Amino acid sequence: MNIKDYLDSTYLKTADQAGISENKNIEIVANCIQEAIDERFKLVMIRPEMVSLAKKKILSQNSKLDIGTVIDFPNGISSLSKKLKEANQAILDGADDLDFVCNYEAFKKGKIKLVKEEILKCTQLGIQNHKVVKWIIEVAALNNQQIIQLSALIKNVVISNFKEENYASVFVKSSTGFYKTENNLPNGATIPTIIMMLENASPLPVKAAGGVRNYEEAMDMVRLGVKRIGTSSAKAIANGTTTSNNY
Repeated sequence: MNIKDYLDSTYLKTADQAGISENKNIEIVANCIQEAIDERFKLVMIRPEMVSLAKKKILSQNSKLDIGTVIDFPNGISSLSKKLKEANQAILDGADDLDFVCNYEAFKKGKIKLVKEEILKCTQLGIQNHKVVKWIIEVAALNNQQIIQLSALIKNVVISNFKEENYASVFVKSSTGFYKTENNLPNGATIPTIIMMLENASPLPVKAAGGVRNYEEAMDMVRLGVKRIGTSSAKAIANGTTTSNNY
């Protein structure tokens, strides 16, 4: 197997978050897209406002690189209508994968009907437009029982409403990489959380995002059974080195 087939090369910071100018941030995104093209990664994961830039670069170089973007990022608390509007625009701009942040705060408050509806409607939008949909559950914000329950909830909504042929296009994803934890606890994918997700999301695939920084960690995730890995260290992973990037 080729580890590059699993890697979603990721850059999701705004200029403010990176502490740089807007022009510099666009330059970093453009370089990330170009690197993903050159390295032949599976996908480049960028913010919605950068999707059209990626589409132009990919078309101009006749690349097969897919474009992923995040919806309602990073908090996931927007209304369903806002989620759908943002996703529709991303589709129009050329996105292939839509990574929605699940409203995990509503889930924690017991608002299960709201969560089920957004999973259903947003997944329908993606499937109808032949896109891959991923649901970010933000494992660092959940306890083990909640990770199990939310993974199973997403699975059950998909199984109840979509054909088996669509299951491979709907992922459960671990993290945004932006959640602030106490005492420097991991805010991304760990082996225990990924095992829980795999056991309870199956037959839906799982994406490990956040905290995978080297080839061995990536291979550990692949051996567990994940189908995609989100990382800002894609080139380092592919080259067998380690970086200090926090996603």
